[in-house]
Amino acid sequence: MLHINVNNETSRLQSVILGTAISNGPAPKEHEAYDPKSLEHVKAGTYPVEKDMVAEMDALEAVFLKYGVTVYRPQLIENYNQIFSRDIGFVIGDTFIWANILPDREREQAAIDYIVEQINPAKVVKAPEEVHIEGGDVILWDNHIFIGTYKGSDYKDYITARTNMQGVDFIKQLFPDKIVKEFDLVKSRIEARDNALHLDCCFQPVGKGKGVIYKSGFREESDYLYLVELFGKENLFHIDRDEMYHMTSNFFSIDTNVVVIEKGFTRLKQWLLDNDFIVEEVPYAEIAKQEGLLRCSTLPLARD
Repeated sequence: MLHINVNNETSRLQSVILGTAISNGPAPKEHEAYDPKSLEHVKAGTYPVEKDMVAEMDALEAVFLKYGVTVYRPQLIENYNQIFSRDIGFVIGDTFIWANILPDREREQAAIDYIVEQINPAKVVKAPEEVHIEGGDVILWDNHIFIGTYKGSDYKDYITARTNMQGVDFIKQLFPDKIVKEFDLVKSRIEARDNALHLDCCFQPVGKGKGVIYKSGFREESDYLYLVELFGKENLFHIDRDEMYHMTSNFFSIDTNVVVIEKGFTRLKQWLLDNDFIVEEVPYAEIAKQEGLLRCSTLPLARD
């Protein structure tokens, strides 16, 4: 049996599923783009090419191996985007939960079946059809589960709204002993600078009680204030609209004191160094053009 256990974002990482950019397929056409940032780069002719994205993911894998992390990769599907493994499933405690994702992406789940089949089947859960939830919207903080959602009545009109309130209720029922708190996120179909695609695009904990946050990613100020009260304003690194666009809050923690960031995030790097973190930098700016970054391309299976 494959051991799984994840209760927060920052404990020492033991094993992870890292997506792959190999045989990523052609750039999407405008009507095929899942998010406004991808659309922006499709229109501009700057959509990332496969060799650059493969090199970026190789750099991240090298960091994982440096720290003794067991890295699993999905089985290869030719001409298919398999980078963002975070969306397709997630682990809470000792339970693996299959996400209900956009129908076009279901083949991505089949590509990690060989890994999930090694987990105790009694601990593998599939959400019912009406439940929409993706891993990027689920952030664990010990006895808390933070979930990004969109409460607008026009939810169904937004391809960028990935987790509904049925998803929040589903997690509440599965984990009655946890404090489950949802956050209503700002969504846009056309402007990436105003689109918090997932919760990890505007907030993520780091270390022991610190976090990185983008205030304007929350539709309700009370949701932002909830986190300020919980973490303390002095423990939160506030990013601006442009930093959110470049996905500065979408780093990845290997340990409470080891953080992997995109090498262009100079302001975040300085704050982390000032707070005694070990910072590992990788190039990931090409992958970021698809409105996803380091956390999006990882699915942690076990942390100490």
